Amino acid sequence: MSPTVDAHHHFWDPTRATYPFLTDDLAAIRRPFGPEDLRPLVEANGIARTILVQTRSDLGETREFLATAAETAFIGGVVGWVDLAAADVADSIEALRAGPGGGKLVGIRHQVHDEPDPEWLARPGIRRGIEAVGAAGLVYDLLVRPREMPVALATVRALPGVRFVIDHLAKPPIASGAVAPWAELLRPFGAEPNVWGKVSGLVTEADWAAGTPADLVPYVARAVDTFGPDRLMFGSDWPVCLLAASYEQVIAATRFALGGLDDGALQRVFGATAAAVYGLTLDD
Repeated sequence: MSPTVDAHHHFWDPTRATYPFLTDDLAAIRRPFGPEDLRPLVEANGIARTILVQTRSDLGETREFLATAAETAFIGGVVGWVDLAAADVADSIEALRAGPGGGKLVGIRHQVHDEPDPEWLARPGIRRGIEAVGAAGLVYDLLVRPREMPVALATVRALPGVRFVIDHLAKPPIASGAVAPWAELLRPFGAEPNVWGKVSGLVTEADWAAGTPADLVPYVARAVDTFGPDRLMFGSDWPVCLLAASYEQVIAATRFALGGLDDGALQRVFGATAAAVYGLTLDD
């Protein structure tokens, strides 16, 4: 049995910083969440390692996350943030690695779906920044919705030396029940060997109050058809998931949606793939 990895979760503290995404609609989770809140959940559910993912476009948050990871054994890696458009992006990455916990920096992310320009990823300066992320040996996490998927596809094709992970399977419109055109937009990513998908953040794309694990099945099935189980990884998206489901319920819903896979494939989705892509150390 390979170790289980939660490849996507967050921490935040609204008493110390501003989080624009924590609107009134998300009031239920507009409070501090940190490692001591997550620790009993990972221990109870046999999670060996987690990946802590950025929430703000702020180097200070990334430095804080790395320092937290250095003191928290279950955090195997941090997907942080740097200014991709900056001329010194490579220096910023080097400085993060030189600081406390720098060895746990495994990737970089930006909230692309919040950019007004749907072609933001096509900007030459942004492409150069992502190329620098890859040159540093880091993964680039794509946070996009269907609107940005065409330019995201062009980006991964333009940068074949960079490893890309599509967070939340590009946020399919599960609550609406519509599978197309999202599935058609996702399909060509399967032909790009430098791209993986995260089966994460899906319960909050479904109806928060009335959604069921069965609602996820058509979307997860398309992801399996697109990438195969060897290029998919599980992420809880905690504490965002709490809007719709508990930590345990997210794990159970994901297993249900992946029900057609054999035990070996499930072990890859729930650990081995994330460990390999992000280069996690799983030995205690």
